[in-house]
Amino acid sequence: MKRVVVTGMGIVSPVGCGVEYAWKSLVAGKSGIRKIEEFADADLACQIAGVPVRGTEPGQYNPDAVVEPREQRKMDKCILYGIVAADEAVRDAGLDTYTGDKTRVGVSVGSGIGGLNTIYENCIELANNGPRHISPFFIPKCIINMAAGHISIKYGLKGPNVALVTACATGAHSIGEGVRLIQHGDADIMVCGGCEGAVGKIGVAGFSAMKALSTRNDDPTHASRPWDKGRDGFIMSEGAGILVLEEYEHAVARGAKIYAEVAGYGLSGDAYHITAPAEGGEGGARAMAAALRDAGLKPADVDYINAHGTSTGLGDIGELIAVKNMFGGTGACMSSTKSMTGHLLGAAGAVEAIFCVMAIRDGIVPPTINLNDPVDEVGDFDLVPNQAKKRPVNVAMSNSFGFGGTNASLVMKKAE
Repeated sequence: MKRVVVTGMGIVSPVGCGVEYAWKSLVAGKSGIRKIEEFADADLACQIAGVPVRGTEPGQYNPDAVVEPREQRKMDKCILYGIVAADEAVRDAGLDTYTGDKTRVGVSVGSGIGGLNTIYENCIELANNGPRHISPFFIPKCIINMAAGHISIKYGLKGPNVALVTACATGAHSIGEGVRLIQHGDADIMVCGGCEGAVGKIGVAGFSAMKALSTRNDDPTHASRPWDKGRDGFIMSEGAGILVLEEYEHAVARGAKIYAEVAGYGLSGDAYHITAPAEGGEGGARAMAAALRDAGLKPADVDYINAHGTSTGLGDIGELIAVKNMFGGTGACMSSTKSMTGHLLGAAGAVEAIFCVMAIRDGIVPPTINLNDPVDEVGDFDLVPNQAKKRPVNVAMSNSFGFGGTNASLVMKKAE
C-alpha cells in the first residue's frame, strides 16, 4: 500500500490564522471565544462564538492578500476561509511553483453546512423584494463543493475534485478519502480539508433551539469546557483547515518537506440517533479501532488523542468511555483543543489533524483548558488539564463525530 505524507498545512481559526500562529496560541492555552457584537441586540440565548479576527497584522485573517475584494463578493465566507487556508498550505508545500503534472493533483475539501448565511440573506431578500433582487451569484456562493472548485481553479489542479458533507466529521473524512485516492493511484497529491462559516443569526438560532450551545455569555473564554462538570454546551466557531497530502515517494523525489505520515483512517456509523452518540461511544470506538487496524498499530502505540470533545453532556462522556476502554493503562493522553477554538463544525477535523501533526513535530501536547472540576468518569485518565505538556509524540489520533451518527478517526505518525 502506498504511503501518504503531509507536505503542507494552512489554518484560518479563532485562535490565529497561519499554522504557526494558531499553534503558538494553542500551546499557550489561549481561548479564541468572544462576544459577537452583531448578536448583542438579538433575542438569542447564545451570543458568543469563535470567529477569526480580521486584520492585516501577523496571525490575523486577511483575505485581501489572497483574493481580490471584488471577487470576494462572489463567495460565501465559508468558501473564502477555505481559499485562504489552502493558499497557505499550497505555498507551504511548494505547489505554487510546482511544474509537475497537475492532472495528478486533486482537491478534497468539504463543509458541514456550506453557505448558510448566504442562503439566509437571499431568503430575506426574496421575501421582502421578490425574485428579481436575488443575486446571480447566490447559488455558486453557497453550494458546498465551490470551495474545492475555487481552489482547483486558482491553482490549476486538474485531478480528482470532491466535496464531502458529513456534518462535524467532514474535515476528517475529506482527509481520509484524499489518502485513499492517492493509495488507489488516482492522484499523487491531494489538497484536503474542511471549511465552515456558519456563525450568524440563523446558525446560532438553529443550534440554540436544540439547546446544544453554551449560554455562558458573560464569560466567553471559559464557556467551552470539555469534561468539566460545569459544561453547558458547545461553542460555534468558523474557519478552515487544509492539508496537502502526497504519495511518499513522490514527495521525496521532489524534495518536499515532510511533516508526518497519515498512517490510518477509520470510519463508522452509529445507526442510533440523529444527534445523540451511541451509548458508551460504541460507534466512535469502532472508527478508532478501524483506524488503528489500517495503520497496523496497537492502542499502546498511540501517544496522544485529539478528542472530538465538544463540551456537551452526552458526547463528552461517550467518547471518554470509549477512549478509556481502548487506551486506558497505555500511557496515552487526550485533550480537546475545542476548549480553545470552539467547534469549527465541518472544518474541525482538518484543523485538529493539523494540531496532531504539530504535536508530533514539536513533542508538545496542547491542553484542555477550563477543566477545573472534571466529571467522575475521568478517573486518573490524563486529559492534559489547563497546561500544555512536553512529551514525545510519535503517533497521534484525531477523532471527529457528526450528527447522523457519522464517525471518523485519523492516525498520524512521525515519518521515518
